[in-house]
Amino acid sequence: MNLKGVKALILTVSLSLIVGCGNKTVTQEDINNSENAAVTESNEKVLVYGSGDYSSINPALYEHGEINSLLFNGLTTHDKNNNIVPALAESWEYDKENLTYTFKLRKDVKWHDGEPFTAEDVKYTYEIITDPDVGSEIATNYEDIKEIQIVDDYTVKIILKNENVALLDYLTVGVIPKHILDGEDITTCDFNRNPIGTGPYKLSNWDEGQSITLVKNEDYFRNDPKIDKIIFKIVDDSKARVIQLKSGELDLAQVTPKDINTFQDNEDYVVNIMKTADYRGIMYNFNNQLFAENRELPNALSYAIDRQAMVDSILLGYGEVAYSPIQMGDYNNTDIEKFEYNPDKTKALLEEAGWTLGSDGVYEKNGTKLSFELVCKEGDQVRIDMANFAAQEFKVVGADVKVVVNSKIDWENQDSFLIGWGSPFDPDDHTYKVFSTNGGANYSAYSNSKIDELLVKARETDVYEERLKYYKEFQEEMTKDMPYTFFAYIDAIYVANSNLKGITTETVLGHHGVGIFWNVEEWDLE
Repeated sequence: MNLKGVKALILTVSLSLIVGCGNKTVTQEDINNSENAAVTESNEKVLVYGSGDYSSINPALYEHGEINSLLFNGLTTHDKNNNIVPALAESWEYDKENLTYTFKLRKDVKWHDGEPFTAEDVKYTYEIITDPDVGSEIATNYEDIKEIQIVDDYTVKIILKNENVALLDYLTVGVIPKHILDGEDITTCDFNRNPIGTGPYKLSNWDEGQSITLVKNEDYFRNDPKIDKIIFKIVDDSKARVIQLKSGELDLAQVTPKDINTFQDNEDYVVNIMKTADYRGIMYNFNNQLFAENRELPNALSYAIDRQAMVDSILLGYGEVAYSPIQMGDYNNTDIEKFEYNPDKTKALLEEAGWTLGSDGVYEKNGTKLSFELVCKEGDQVRIDMANFAAQEFKVVGADVKVVVNSKIDWENQDSFLIGWGSPFDPDDHTYKVFSTNGGANYSAYSNSKIDELLVKARETDVYEERLKYYKEFQEEMTKDMPYTFFAYIDAIYVANSNLKGITTETVLGHHGVGIFWNVEEWDLE
């Protein structure tokens, strides 16, 4: 049996494989039990990464997915410092008077199936994203695109309806192949389980719920990847990731702050503590009658949480108190109301709004109890710990909050959710689409016309001083009508086998710690 056969057998029937960095070997018992097993060593470099699960892989439809950067490229990309640099586009010019970008494309790029990449693929990708019938969750990032014109196979023009300073950031989204997808229903087609991109790695095997195996793209137009194979092993539970890192089943995974001591003094591992723009907080659902009819609640409840104690006890200091969705960038407004811990103020604001403390210690108003569920997605222990911490704090101020852990998220019907958001890129990212009334990622039905106006103005000017003014006003306005109770920005803690080289720990990561693979073709296993 060759190595590929051995790996497939291991993933499907869970034989006892010693999985580490570099060479892979099978125990003698496995050899005896595996009919016709033969050579069990190889110089193939294989990295096993502890990943969340995927149901579909398509960058034109779904924002989140660390795997996208390995399979796809955008016209642009981000460097180590999150600056915009060329990728599939080798250069571009902007005609400000006519709101037109002209991109010159690389001529040496092939899709994983060997077909050439051209301007047709670029036009197709952005037209799919902006098609309202498709329902892409990132569509609002591209709503200012008026038209896409193909000049020739390797020149494309993007004409805007309005100025959108963040567009070059959004053109980092992975381009998808027209020759495969044209005429297909992109939301249901087989491509979403068998993606074809231009990236440094290509799909080899997808064992649903177990693993996604990628092999290096020998025809990659940039650096030749040093690691031959990357296996995204599906390990949703943070505790299970720790166990599998210790057993050698994983080479790289995110862990919680409480797990750092398990690895910190062990020379077999490297603990990478990386800054992120990733915050946590409570997203109140304004579809829910409680919050729709009592808009004072998010503001009042935001004073009830001792967020520094949360950072210290749950994050063990690996993070910082959050008060703004763009706090980690250049547009942060440090002068806004930060909702510092003040439970007495919570009670005072509730009583000013007509809430009365009942004999059971819970406030009520017009026959409605201040009682709601705070939902967490299962598998994320940090969020669950934060939710339980918050529930205890709310109890002190007369709010009855029950923490619920669900496998699926019901955005429309849940009372509230322990949300995570944040971006290290342009401030338009994760503000316009999250807090605008019709934003593609506004899952809370939050609506504030003043905020809508400010976010539009901010994305339509390239004058830094004007943008700064608008974003500062946006943050001030938000403190008057809070959509969330912000908790903390969290550091991403990646534990890696000490043989893994190339991770840039100074790069600020995004939501879920996404971004660590930005230079994956430079990684190596020594």
